[in-house]
Amino acid sequence: MQKDDTPSKVGQGMIYIAWLLLLAILTYGFNNYLEQQNNPNQDISTVLNNTAEVRLKQNRYGHYVVNGLINNIPVTFLLDTGATLISIPAQVAIKLQLKKGYPAQSNTANGTITVYSTRLNSVRIGAIEQNNIRASINPHMTGDEILLGMSFLKHLEMIQKGNELVLYQDNHQ
Repeated sequence: MQKDDTPSKVGQGMIYIAWLLLLAILTYGFNNYLEQQNNPNQDISTVLNNTAEVRLKQNRYGHYVVNGLINNIPVTFLLDTGATLISIPAQVAIKLQLKKGYPAQSNTANGTITVYSTRLNSVRIGAIEQNNIRASINPHMTGDEILLGMSFLKHLEMIQKGNELVLYQDNHQ
């Protein structure tokens, strides 16, 4: 007579499913933790007496990374005061449906490269928004982070203290 081992197979299957579920939950939690370490600026907006204020914390690498919008589409910015323009990786520019303008030469840490001019209808970080901003599409950049350069930052007052950077935009027009 054969023994019916169906219940033990079902039990083994349930154990495998439980382990897979646990691994999925741990992976999701760890990915959220890493994202928070890379971009600690998830909740940033403040408006005080017609002055928009955004407070940013450095990530664990000492950079200021923040979520924002280009033409009302969510993006991730890396603030770069050494960049003249906003520099957008080509694959992100495609997602944003940006038009490639005239080619231009750009001096980078890795040498001179060709980039393409473009204009952004709007750029927004929290309560700070600017319109008709010059930018460049950079076919040599990898990743999804956009360098937020001085074509945006020069219109703001910036105060850095410790590991915090405060951006102010006077909304009196």
